[in-house]
Amino acid sequence: MSIRLSRRAALISSAVAASSAALPGLALAQVRADTRTDEEIAAAADAWVQRCMAAWPEQPAVSLALVREGKTVLAKGYGVRRQGKAEPADEHTLFAIASNSKNVTAACLAILVDEGKVKWDEPIRTYLPGFTLSDPMVGERITVRDTLSHRAGFGLGAGDLLFWPNSDRTRAEVLAHAAFVPIEDGFREDYHYCNLMFVVAGAVIEKVSGLSWEDFVQTRIFDKVGMSESVPLARLADPKKSALPHGRVGPPLRYQGAMTQIAESIVEVWNWDSAAAAGGICASAHDWAKWIAVRLNDGKLADGSRLFSEAAAREMYKPNIIVSSSNGPTAELPNRAVASTYAMGLQVQDYRGERLATHGGGSPGGISATVLIPGRKIGFSVFTNAEESFLLRALRSGLSDIAMNQVDVDWIADSKKREAEGTEKSLKAAVEIDAKQAAGAPPSMPLDAYVGTWRDPWYGDIVIEQKTEGRGRNRKTGLWLRFTHTPALQGWLEPYDGETFRTRFPDKREEDAFITFNIATAKPATATVKGVSPDIDFSYDYQDLRLTRV
Repeated sequence: MSIRLSRRAALISSAVAASSAALPGLALAQVRADTRTDEEIAAAADAWVQRCMAAWPEQPAVSLALVREGKTVLAKGYGVRRQGKAEPADEHTLFAIASNSKNVTAACLAILVDEGKVKWDEPIRTYLPGFTLSDPMVGERITVRDTLSHRAGFGLGAGDLLFWPNSDRTRAEVLAHAAFVPIEDGFREDYHYCNLMFVVAGAVIEKVSGLSWEDFVQTRIFDKVGMSESVPLARLADPKKSALPHGRVGPPLRYQGAMTQIAESIVEVWNWDSAAAAGGICASAHDWAKWIAVRLNDGKLADGSRLFSEAAAREMYKPNIIVSSSNGPTAELPNRAVASTYAMGLQVQDYRGERLATHGGGSPGGISATVLIPGRKIGFSVFTNAEESFLLRALRSGLSDIAMNQVDVDWIADSKKREAEGTEKSLKAAVEIDAKQAAGAPPSMPLDAYVGTWRDPWYGDIVIEQKTEGRGRNRKTGLWLRFTHTPALQGWLEPYDGETFRTRFPDKREEDAFITFNIATAKPATATVKGVSPDIDFSYDYQDLRLTRV
């Protein structure tokens, strides 16, 4: 992936984040006293968001929630819900928060652990008899903790095409097809971000509690915390109260070109009912501030009662797998972590000598982040309704420094520099991709040799057929490809170079793919797939498909 980040690369690449759990072998500084008032911190945060918005003028909306010592210091919306419209965003505007939902799913399981209905280190089969994976050993041994920690051994984003982009799969179908998704790495050996295992965690919640995941979240989390504006599923979000999705859809490639509104509602591009436990929630800054307060207070609610125990809170912050490591801070990056780890639904690391925990979230048309600094009892969230990952980087890093009273880096200038470098590389790559197609060799067989139904063990069927559209000079005949469970992934399949073809999906919100056919007999019998763009979002896990002609 090039330096120009896709809409969800912020999930896994540049966290700034919090935990009360120690990082193994890492000496952390004692938290210095902060004599600033809440008003001073709020004013600095507000000014920073406004500076960032001015630096990225195409960004429609941002919302900020800032919490200190259990108190909402600032909850505010900036900009507009819809590009070019006088529809201001405020603290009550709903945003898709995507994978920020993961720490809510972990908290649901913490509640069940406190009730004695679930154990963190119990195999999934205890709760879902018959559960299996493509590696039988992993299917037998994988625990609740493993599903929440991205350490099962799946590749990055493996299986996401079961539900991304919007698919017709049910939760039960996703769970059943998870058994066939390839496991490419060692069990508990390395970190690879995996939405699929959070779907499994959600299934455990449903089986043990007797409630759907969304009903459990609503009744056991939102109602208890007082989050009356938030909804557990995007289809429940009122478009009139929501920040609508925006992005860059080319030309020449996705994440390039002018900013534009890409949907009339969140659910139009983010219907994650079948994978809700991995990223289904839509929330407001007003509500999410309450959630941050609960997490900073280790599960204690405003009235003094408990949502989950202090022991469960500690367990959710405990590092389970190393994400990355380095030699630590440099002059250019004084916030660089020595060790970044993943706990359960939160990434935990050192930041400027203190412990932080964070998570990012990304959906089509919106990215977001939550940052907790429990040693200071301060945390914040930033929600956006566009895919400007370097804006989010500047917001998150700058606000983290403000929270820690260590403002010594111009994160706008730094992020703008990296953004420009990445854009240059991406545009160069786009030119090279098109040039290779223009000079490409023709396929070795007539087009009808590629027609047929092609099946992958975990995704299902992809159909290739011949199609004619238009009349007269506008008449076009060629191959048409269709992912049978993903309505948006259908379009022309063009010769690219030899036995490699490329898709041209009419829906420019989606990512195109290369398909390479393997010629062994009179007709191609197998094919492999990969994304066209170097900046492709990892959830388009085309590379995990292994197609065989039916």
